[in-house]
Amino acid sequence: MSEMIYLADDEKNIRDLMESFLSNAGYRVRTFADGDALIAAYEKETPDLVILDIMMPGTDGLTACSLLRQRDPGLPMIIVSARDDPYDRVTGLSLGSDDYLVKPFLPLELVARVKALLRRSEPRRGGMREEALTFGSLTLSEHKRTALLGENPLSLTPMEFDFLAYMIRRGDRAVRRDEILKDLWHLDRQADTRAADDLLKRLRRKLEDRHSDVAIRTVWGYGFQLVKEAPDENV
Repeated sequence: MSEMIYLADDEKNIRDLMESFLSNAGYRVRTFADGDALIAAYEKETPDLVILDIMMPGTDGLTACSLLRQRDPGLPMIIVSARDDPYDRVTGLSLGSDDYLVKPFLPLELVARVKALLRRSEPRRGGMREEALTFGSLTLSEHKRTALLGENPLSLTPMEFDFLAYMIRRGDRAVRRDEILKDLWHLDRQADTRAADDLLKRLRRKLEDRHSDVAIRTVWGYGFQLVKEAPDENV
């Protein structure tokens, strides 16, 4: 069965256009005029991916994104917005969106982003073989999209999971900030580096709270690096 996409946008012409292209690409699509209706539908049936406009009456896209992320850390989400302010982009990514697309955009670009995000989330739907990634006591299951610190589960958003998987594949090599932004967020502008900074703060807090032997080190003027450290048992 094809993947189900929930799409919320208060502009009917844009909503209909996105629905048409996504349906033609083979996806099942349910559309909503606001975030409240989408969340109500989510309570009855979980979609494979959600697309949210920021500016909507009632529950706006950013609030809906935050609420859905709290309930489902693995749910793929894309925010679409006419607002191209770096702050809005960073806020959307910080609240748990996996991608941010600025209007006006080519409908085919939206389809391409959806396909890419669904490919990354295939293991959540049981569509990929197991491949465990390990660094120190941290183990990621790409099949199940789950993370363990030692024998204990570690809750991660899709972007946090992808960031850690990206870094583990590079071992203990320092990775340039702009490389991470381009590969994970498809962002190039210097202002958008705040998206990576905010994600790093959340991940560091999660790792530190669990006294992990894995840490994310900032390489000043360059980027980031995964390192193994002796956990502080007295924290």
